[in-house]
Amino acid sequence: MTQTNIINKEAPKFSAEAFFDKQIKKINLEDYRGKWVVLFFYPADFTFVCPTELGELANRYSEIQELNAEIISVSTDTGFVHKAWHDSSETIGKIKFPMLADPTGKVCKDYGTYIDEEGLSLRATILIDPDGIVKAYEIQDNSIGRSADELIRKIQAANFVRENGGEVCPMNWKPGAKTLKPGLDLVGKI
Repeated sequence: MTQTNIINKEAPKFSAEAFFDKQIKKINLEDYRGKWVVLFFYPADFTFVCPTELGELANRYSEIQELNAEIISVSTDTGFVHKAWHDSSETIGKIKFPMLADPTGKVCKDYGTYIDEEGLSLRATILIDPDGIVKAYEIQDNSIGRSADELIRKIQAANFVRENGGEVCPMNWKPGAKTLKPGLDLVGKI
């Protein structure tokens, strides 16, 4: 697996099938220009940690959409497997966002999440801004689930920084909290 720094670079484009709106259809990353995009990579359908994460994202989907953001989940399963999981699991049946099918692993490889030995993706979250630029990239072991609260906080922080050039968000920043304006006057005082 090759990983390169993709922060502040244009997100690798893709056009692939997804299970979405009860059908399998082709989606393109470019179709989401003007919105924040969360690419939510996970290892496989019909597994253990994945439904806990995807179920929570389904529960918080409208909240995420209110932030002008869209979720696209990605695994190396086919669209047919996504449909079968959606139809057979009450948790996954709540999902209204696209479930991208990447059976060849091309999208996973382009984003550095592909595990060659397993043909699966690592658990990764990539946040892309409305201009198609990668702003956050988190990757972790497949045994560790992620936090929807932290994902929402990251979208809020990234959007604040985008709208308020020159200001930055410190650790645990939430909307309404104090931000920082980097400058020599802050050196050694934080």
